[in-house]
Amino acid sequence: MNETMNGGMPEPQLAAGTIVQEDCVEQWKPSRVELLRYHQINIRFLSIGCVIDVGCKSVPFTTIKEAMKALNDYITNPYEVTKIWEERFTKEEEL
Repeated sequence: MNETMNGGMPEPQLAAGTIVQEDCVEQWKPSRVELLRYHQINIRFLSIGCVIDVGCKSVPFTTIKEAMKALNDYITNPYEVTKIWEERFTKEEEL
């Protein structure tokens, strides 16, 4: 067991993420599994299409096929897909 000098308490474990460098700035990038655990995902099927809720955001899709592709893209690479969707939400808020 890892113990520190402060009263025998175990050392905190670092998350499984990695340090990445973007635009000359080092950032901590959470692992794929950590990102997927961070937000709850719900799917509501409608008469036509569905709505996928990821955390506090809801995204409507006109076809289930389109929704499942977007969901699979998110599950495969949540870090990059989250950046794409955040940019879209930010643009919509500016209008």
